[in-house]
Amino acid sequence: MAETTKTILLGTIGAAHGIKGEVRITSHTQDPEAIADYGPLATDRPGLTITIQSARLNKNVLIARLKGIGDRNAAEALNGVSLFVSRDSLPEHEDDEDFYHADLIGLDARLENGVSIGAVHALHNYGAGDLIEVRDPRSGDTFLYPFTKAVVPTIRIADGYLVIAPPLDADPGEEEPD
Repeated sequence: MAETTKTILLGTIGAAHGIKGEVRITSHTQDPEAIADYGPLATDRPGLTITIQSARLNKNVLIARLKGIGDRNAAEALNGVSLFVSRDSLPEHEDDEDFYHADLIGLDARLENGVSIGAVHALHNYGAGDLIEVRDPRSGDTFLYPFTKAVVPTIRIADGYLVIAPPLDADPGEEEPD
């Protein structure tokens, strides 16, 4: 599997598309088609490197033709393969407020009063928006917070921390939304 400290996850191959070996790719790049511009991509399968020959956007999914994949059976065998690029091949950010999600992993997560609550363990997106996972080193418990400006108002990558402002719990007298 690719090392997460030196590589960035750019996408994941999904189901085969058609009978000529094309695949669907969930791209994590700002422009979904830009994933094809990074050249050969490392994968989470030992010895497997993927080169995207062509890609097109079809509604909300990227359809890609991969070098060496010419039929549906070969395309189906790649379902679930993660695609990575070396961190060194990505451009550095010109603005201090820009970052890659991978840059947040390992940062100290602090409350607004400066108390450390753990370290950033992962970022997830299950379809309803990004979540930041913080692991408490004492208990090993993990906590998920919405990754929004309101909940994570300060990110200081160079200083090694970010601030979490947990949403307030609903008043016990209030009704839950339907």
